[in-house]
Amino acid sequence: MEAENFEQLRELFEEKIPFNKLMGLKLLEASEGKATMRFDFRPELIGNFELGILHGGVISAALDVIGAWAVLSAFVDKGPLVGIGTVDLRVDYLRPASGGHFICTGTVMRPGRILASTRMELANDKGVLCAIGTAIYRLSREEKFEKVNL
Repeated sequence: MEAENFEQLRELFEEKIPFNKLMGLKLLEASEGKATMRFDFRPELIGNFELGILHGGVISAALDVIGAWAVLSAFVDKGPLVGIGTVDLRVDYLRPASGGHFICTGTVMRPGRILASTRMELANDKGVLCAIGTAIYRLSREEKFEKVNL
């Protein structure tokens, strides 16, 4: 993927998608079915206030986001994709997620015509693997939904 295309994807990812902005997600890489992002630990993301660890829903959402962007990166040069919807998401929480920041990676395992499967990981700033996930995404190439102006 060309640097200009990546910059457009990065801007879309970080500035145009309200959820990503709310979570503080930063796209580091997205190319050929692989994507990497980073987000900083913030008190708003805590699930267990006594231990100061990430909420499980934050982990699940982060893995879902990076899986979808890995899929997008696999298809960005193959014609327009109107949407990517999560069909199935599985998360395995390996250990409490604590640290100053987190890195999520996603890799497309099978880029099908209608469905794509991915594997995702979330590690803390020390490189300790905290959670892994797998997901199936449905690819939409036709406009089927009414657009919402925000």
